[in-house]
Amino acid sequence: MANSYEATGKVIAVFDTQQVKDTFKKREFVIEIEDGQYPQQIKFQVTQDKCNTLDSVNVDSTVKVLFNLRGKAFQAKDGSTGYFSNLDAWRVETVTGAATAKPADHTANFDDVPF
Repeated sequence: MANSYEATGKVIAVFDTQQVKDTFKKREFVIEIEDGQYPQQIKFQVTQDKCNTLDSVNVDSTVKVLFNLRGKAFQAKDGSTGYFSNLDAWRVETVTGAATAKPADHTANFDDVPF
């Protein structure tokens, strides 16, 4: 995709799913990206069936977000044209804060080795 991007940062908020219309729902989350002296707090959204993907995302974990830029013009009530932009996440991968692998068991009984 031509407008596909990625960002990695620490999750600082995960919000509840919002039913915007009968046929549309979204869920927002915020990550903090280190940017020198002034960290950036960036809000993303997932939509429709992807809302449940945030159930396993924990605050303070580090995630990689793959997202698309979306924007659209709209007609305001006063007749003027306004614009909005969204960062639509289509994949959220946990980088840290995930379950850790168990260490290997080196106490195995080798009495039944055939050689």
